[in-house]
Amino acid sequence: MSNKVVLVICDGLGDDFARERMGYLEHLVEERRATRYTSRAVLPTMSRPNYETLHTGVVPAVHGIVSNGVVRKSNLPNIFRLAKQGGLVTAAVAFFWVSELYHESPYDPVRHIEYDYPEAGITHGRFYVANDEPDSETLTRGVSLARRFDPSYLLVHPMGVDLAGHRHGRDSGEYNRAVTYMGDGLARAVPAWLDLGYSVLVTADHGHDAHKQHGGTTDDVRNVPLYAIRPDGSGLGIQDQQASQLQVAPTVCEILGLPIPDTMQAAPITW
Repeated sequence: MSNKVVLVICDGLGDDFARERMGYLEHLVEERRATRYTSRAVLPTMSRPNYETLHTGVVPAVHGIVSNGVVRKSNLPNIFRLAKQGGLVTAAVAFFWVSELYHESPYDPVRHIEYDYPEAGITHGRFYVANDEPDSETLTRGVSLARRFDPSYLLVHPMGVDLAGHRHGRDSGEYNRAVTYMGDGLARAVPAWLDLGYSVLVTADHGHDAHKQHGGTTDDVRNVPLYAIRPDGSGLGIQDQQASQLQVAPTVCEILGLPIPDTMQAAPITW
């Protein structure tokens, strides 16, 4: 198995729309070149709490990031911290909330928008503030970081689907087009990462409802996709059992060859 991994968090991407609109990823699943789960997001279905759950494998009641308004660094074992302790290089191109969780809080756009610091919580950081940052730019930067620095762990976090959900709602043509656009971007980025020897995980923090919101308990905001793709082209296809967001962090640790801490109590996914 590859010991390098890219985690793509497609912000705001609901599971049902991924199934309908992510043609390239669904093609890999259909050909059993990838594994696909429906993953259950933790509550509340908000971005900052779910970023932390995806990186710590812990529910918000334990990790304490229970609202988008809780602005501080993560204080539990997380993927970035564990990778650094293991002597690994990490990188991220993401919304600035990720910087506040795993690099430095509060975010300073002058110092944190782009940096390369061996001693930092995230070795190579590229962070944006405007949530209308084009997904094509985010994905392209993710490929560039992989080629330039060969990080063991790379987080790529595009926001275009979430923006469309907030502006137009999940039942809009704009949201559908944003998902299709994301799928097309991944059709170009994923093969590039695979060629560099990366395993690729694609998931989301939450979905969207018809009221242009998320944060609640319904399936449209809780069910998100989880695709797992190996560089050797092997996969298990569609999996009937439901996965959990709590399984993402231990799965990444397993790929990286890092010890899974006791705080991560969910098992890695089978893929």
